[in-house]
Amino acid sequence: MSKRALKKYLSDLSKAELEEQITELYDRLKEVKEFYNFVFNPKEDKLLDEAKFKVSKEYFPPGKRRAKKRRSVAQNFIKNFVKLGVEPMKIADLMLYNVEVAQTYNASYPIKAEAFYKSMLKSFSEAVTFIDQNGLESQMNERIERVVEEAVLQNWINKYAFEMVLDKRF
Repeated sequence: MSKRALKKYLSDLSKAELEEQITELYDRLKEVKEFYNFVFNPKEDKLLDEAKFKVSKEYFPPGKRRAKKRRSVAQNFIKNFVKLGVEPMKIADLMLYNVEVAQTYNASYPIKAEAFYKSMLKSFSEAVTFIDQNGLESQMNERIERVVEEAVLQNWINKYAFEMVLDKRF
């Protein structure tokens, strides 16, 4: 259904019918419920803390469980934050946090899989692009430079690519 057809359909509904449909959507679809919960009670800091906790659990799980190190967990949170309209500074914070926690893990338990380094470079590159697009350079430059320094210090196989991402900005 096109947006135009939807608008026509909605304009033909009475206020009660419209309220009923929205309530039904709220009950049936998790995304609609999340959206309205966020709109009426935007606890961005709480959402960010929960996301950071879950990302850190990917690398440092409680107990004796093995770390899963899935990039997708952070990516799903980031995508959801963008969709909800969370403040860009908080999204950028989570994007860099994802790379930083991976570097913390790698410092203690070096990873040999090339795919890990490739995915972290992609995450870092996306973070830098997002930060630049939203004018957050002054607040995030120090963290960005630390991520690059850490990649060099840990001798990541793609450390020069991290430096290139940084050099492309200027």
